[in-house]
Amino acid sequence: MDKFDRIFQLHNVLSGRRTAIPAEELMARLECSKATLHRTINALRDALDAPILFDADAGGYRYAAPTQGTGYDLPGLWFSPTELQALALMRRLVQDAGGGLLEEHFAPLGRRLERLMQHQRLNLGEAAARLRFPALAARPVGTWFGTLCAATLRRKKLWIEYHARSTDERTERTVSPQRIVHYRETWYLDAWDDSRDALRSFATDRVLRATVLEEDALDVPDEQMDEHYTTAYGIFGGKADKMAVLRFTPERARWVADERWHPDQEGTWLPDGCFRLSVPYRQSRELVMDILRHGSGVEVLSPRELVEEVRAELDAARERYMYQQ
Repeated sequence: MDKFDRIFQLHNVLSGRRTAIPAEELMARLECSKATLHRTINALRDALDAPILFDADAGGYRYAAPTQGTGYDLPGLWFSPTELQALALMRRLVQDAGGGLLEEHFAPLGRRLERLMQHQRLNLGEAAARLRFPALAARPVGTWFGTLCAATLRRKKLWIEYHARSTDERTERTVSPQRIVHYRETWYLDAWDDSRDALRSFATDRVLRATVLEEDALDVPDEQMDEHYTTAYGIFGGKADKMAVLRFTPERARWVADERWHPDQEGTWLPDGCFRLSVPYRQSRELVMDILRHGSGVEVLSPRELVEEVRAELDAARERYMYQQ
């Protein structure tokens, strides 16, 4: 443990108690000699203005009781080694998941973290090479991502021009932003759409223009948000009204049994080694894509309409390859 580590740990020890702590206990906690302890106390008190007192009656050191407000905090950014490791992991995750604007705004903090990492000798510079969060088929955050985030945090309405992928239609909307969501390598804005009088999701990269309005955003209760976005399957909103029942072969079951397709899913191992998965859904589009990626390793048992939809997709795919040489 070096000087700055000891200063940080001494502060944590003192700020975590109201009673005095004997020097012997501090020396054990900081793993240092008596002389090193006194140098650390002097550095914390003289250089960082910490209100350290020696309580002769109690035979130890403590922070002076604050005259008002909360107690003393170290100035600037101070992190423990484990906190720095977590931040290095988070920074790498941000780089791989979002990049662009997110990384741009992370850069000032990132430079400070790099200096701290070098000082701590944690070898966290290896994070770029050793930590990987591949964003397969990832989409960019979009030009207006910062504006969407600002309105969401400030709780202001937004005017947006939106280009929908599904319909290729461009529309203008006034929305009350509720949440920014990262889902399957794409960023979405969940918002109350005034023109539809309902909750809608907008891919942030499909927002062509955005303006923060002065009008306060409508706040949708968390319970209503969760009911709308978490009961259905995938990114599609609305309350689930159907139940898909899927049977996976023993080979695929070893993977699927450990996967979480839906918060309210039900899984059962069958006597023949197959795995039956029941999943609530409303719109089938994303569910069908997930079923198809398992190929012959899965069979849709019900409902009948989902069976027919998957069969039609498989027939169409087969048709494309029938006449290839």
